[in-house]
Amino acid sequence: MKIIFKEQKQKAVELMKQIDIFKPYIKGFEDNNLVCYYENFGGFWANQRPELQEKLQAIEKKYNCVVYAVTHEFVEFGECYSFLLVPEYKDERNNLIYKTQNNTFYAFAYVWNVTDNYCSEFGTIEIQSFGGGIRRIG
Repeated sequence: MKIIFKEQKQKAVELMKQIDIFKPYIKGFEDNNLVCYYENFGGFWANQRPELQEKLQAIEKKYNCVVYAVTHEFVEFGECYSFLLVPEYKDERNNLIYKTQNNTFYAFAYVWNVTDNYCSEFGTIEIQSFGGGIRRIG
């Protein structure tokens, strides 16, 4: 394991705790590198969906980042997966999560627009945390 990956993973665990992810999902990530994806707060292991797991690994490899959670949603412009991640460079890790109010946060993510891949991009999304799960709300 590269040192960068280890530091990124530690930061990812810190962020997961900050947004109050279900403890068994954090443990699965820590112990076995399992990433959870969320459908309206309900969590499932990403490796249960081969296409999603393949895309997750491709993003990590291409951008040398660590994905720690994924949300899935249908929005007005298509089907999207939002990959919450920790980037390679330390100076980019300061504001990956910003709490706005009670259980809502702005989070840095790569959004894969399945409907129109050309519109896939990095950016900030708004997520809501509830009952150990998350969902994208903006």
